[in-house]
Amino acid sequence: MLRVEGVDVSYGPIQVLFDVSIEVGEGEIVALLGTNGAGKTTVLRAISGIVGLTSGRISFQDTDITGASPRQIVEAGLIQLPGGRGVFPGMSVRENLEVGGYVYGRDHARRRAAIKAVLEEFPALGDRLDQQAGTLSGGQQQMLSLAKSMVPEPKLLLIDELSLGLAPVIVEQLLGTLRRYVERGVSVVVVEQHVDLALSIAQRAYFMERGSIRFDGPAEELHGRDDLLRAVFLATATDG
Repeated sequence: MLRVEGVDVSYGPIQVLFDVSIEVGEGEIVALLGTNGAGKTTVLRAISGIVGLTSGRISFQDTDITGASPRQIVEAGLIQLPGGRGVFPGMSVRENLEVGGYVYGRDHARRRAAIKAVLEEFPALGDRLDQQAGTLSGGQQQMLSLAKSMVPEPKLLLIDELSLGLAPVIVEQLLGTLRRYVERGVSVVVVEQHVDLALSIAQRAYFMERGSIRFDGPAEELHGRDDLLRAVFLATATDG
């Protein structure tokens, strides 16, 4: 579904990604792991078209999207859920969900149907449609972020730090919903600081260090490889 090949990215004169290559299959969860500053979020931003590539190629469903605008990428079915609170705090829950459905243009019936389907997965939001998003709890805001990302019916969802600052019970609820979408064919790339959590839900994982892919493999095999985890996390922290 997604293929990132030999991608380099620079911010001005500073190169931050070096020859990054990853692949994601249909209905697959892939984890992108590493310490802060390893380049994980920049990979998501490159895939989403938010930052340009210095070199390399990105294809989505066998179509080259290198250089495509973020709008074109979203309309193709590739959606990013940003890190932190991905809601508009001054808008109501309903308005946030309607923003998520902007891809439907003037097809109001389809937008309403998409929002209705999402609310069936997130019933707690249905009781708060007129509540200002900024007054929700942290867990409810992250739930709204995920719900808003699902309104455009993504084929591939890029998630940056789903569990950040949330209680374990809330994280498990969100993961349960995410798994149901994956069972329906949605693919996911998840950036996550919580390594054990990421490896427990992903089929494959890529570990990044200083803007490069250090190693990758099946999540179940990497889960017990403390030597590999130390090689990336401890060595990077020591050098830091």
